[in-house]
Amino acid sequence: MPGSGKFRGWLAAGAAGVVLAGVTAISLPSPESPTGSVRIAGQAGLGVSEQPPEVAVRGLLEQRAAAVRAGDEAAFAATVDPKAPHDFQRRQLELFRNLATVPVTEWAYELDATTGDRPVVPEADETWAPRVELRYALADVDSVPTQRPLGYVFARRGGSWYVAADDAKPGAWRGPWDFGPCQVKRTATGLVIGHQREPVERVARQLDAAVADVTEVWGPNWSQRVGVLLPESQEELRALVGPEFAVDGIAAVAVADRVNTTTRRVEGPRVVLNPKTANQLSDIALRVVLRHEITHIAARADTVDGAPMWMLEGFADYVGYRNSGVAPKDIAPDLVRHLREAGPPAKLPADGDFHQAGRRLDLAYQQSWSLVHYLAERLGEPRVVELYRRVAATNDEAAADQAVRDVTGQTTQQLIADWGTQLSRTFR
Repeated sequence: MPGSGKFRGWLAAGAAGVVLAGVTAISLPSPESPTGSVRIAGQAGLGVSEQPPEVAVRGLLEQRAAAVRAGDEAAFAATVDPKAPHDFQRRQLELFRNLATVPVTEWAYELDATTGDRPVVPEADETWAPRVELRYALADVDSVPTQRPLGYVFARRGGSWYVAADDAKPGAWRGPWDFGPCQVKRTATGLVIGHQREPVERVARQLDAAVADVTEVWGPNWSQRVGVLLPESQEELRALVGPEFAVDGIAAVAVADRVNTTTRRVEGPRVVLNPKTANQLSDIALRVVLRHEITHIAARADTVDGAPMWMLEGFADYVGYRNSGVAPKDIAPDLVRHLREAGPPAKLPADGDFHQAGRRLDLAYQQSWSLVHYLAERLGEPRVVELYRRVAATNDEAAADQAVRDVTGQTTQQLIADWGTQLSRTFR
């Protein structure tokens, strides 16, 4: 990117959205996936009195999942309501065809029969909108499957049940395959999924090196597998990362569906790039962004919700910029300006600073990067990783301060003072 401010601006945009999202500390069971072909309820002339709705709908979902796994379009099409709007029927077939290029090791649907509304479906004999979750795993990425909520509406016509709609639940999840044909590139360390070949291949060319760079710092105790998604539109980006992110202000985000730091189980870790900005990143900037986000993926099993942001983001930025060739003054221009105007920092960036906009946000990231960079030079990277694990394991300020004392031999305030002195020397 031309000019240090412009270069840093792109990365600051990415940094605004790198917190892992949508995490719940639970560990899910792993029931066996249904195998083989299951006939749609009602196909054999079974009356409604012979099959309760939950049995019929469960069979319908098993049929649908088996059709996806087997690549059987006719069987999949038979699960779609033949009296649904033509646009819905078309989109359902497009969904099936879009999935053809996506390698999965598991694809199933989980039905909660204790829930459900009764929405209106024209001419249907009976309707039901229970909670349904898609259970899936991407090949080369997911060591355990993940689950995402869908918005299915089921309609009975005579003795058969069908999928009549997919928008019954607010916030129902949609994957890349819901937004168009998928271009997929497999690498030694993961999978890149998008809709345009050139951007997918560009990211894929950098993925293995980025994973290796992160592993060099963090160590091998993580999956070393990454799924990268390249949405085509802001609508798709919102669907993939959730409503908690202001998608216009991010270049990339790392997300996970469920996390249990006790069992170290992470479901659905993904790096999602913003289509409005990612294509404009230089190769160096893309490398920094990928390494930053992949660091969040690698460290997620050791990072509790509410852990101090200065450590989470400072460490990810440190790994991102490490050996990038970008000069410190170009990485942290707002910090340089702040030093000249106000002197060295008197405190660590607060978590709230990372939820602002503009220079305050940039300064928080740049200060955090600078502090972790200082610690790496002083203590060495293994000790910085040790400090990350200790600080990221707590959301209690006193416990974080104790971790700083144990690893660095200083109180937090002593560390800030020494870091400030070094800053004054570095950027004078």
